[in-house]
Amino acid sequence: MHPNEALLEGFYQGFRWRDAEAMASCYAADATFSDPVFQGLKGAEVPAMWRMLAGRARDLTVTYHGVKADDTRGQADWEATYSYGPARRRVHNVIHSAFRFEDGKIVAQRDRFNLWRWSRMALGTRGALLGWLPPVRSAIRREARKGLDAYMQAQSQTQSAHT
Repeated sequence: MHPNEALLEGFYQGFRWRDAEAMASCYAADATFSDPVFQGLKGAEVPAMWRMLAGRARDLTVTYHGVKADDTRGQADWEATYSYGPARRRVHNVIHSAFRFEDGKIVAQRDRFNLWRWSRMALGTRGALLGWLPPVRSAIRREARKGLDAYMQAQSQTQSAHT
C-alpha cells in the first residue's frame, strides 16, 4: 500500500470514529478544502470544520471505498448517513473526494456531491422544490460558513480562557 493510501485510510478511519484530531493530523498546516457547501477553506479552517462536524454528530455513519493514491494525488468515495437540523431529517450523502499530497500530508481536498440531492433530504419539501436555485444554494453556504465562524470563535475563546 502506498504511504498516501495509508494516510487516507487513517483519515477515513478517524472519520468513522469521529476522531477529528486523527483527521486533522492528516493535513498540512496550509491545506485547502472545498465542497459544494464549504467552499474555499484554508489552513486552520479545514481541521476546524472536521472538529465541528465530528463534535456535532450524534448518529453519523461513514463508509468508504476506492481509496487510491500515489506520490501526489489520491481519491476515495465515501458515504455519510446522519440526521440533520432541528427536524432531524435523515441524510445519506454520497461523496467523491480528490486529494493532493506533499510531504506525506494532504495539501488539498475537493469533495463533490449533488447539493440538490442533499438539500432534498436535509431541508425536506423546501429543498426538493427550491434546492437547485442559486439563492438557496447560497443560503446553505452562508449558514455553513456562519456556523464554522461561530465554532472557531468559540474555540478561540475557550483556548484563551485556558492560557
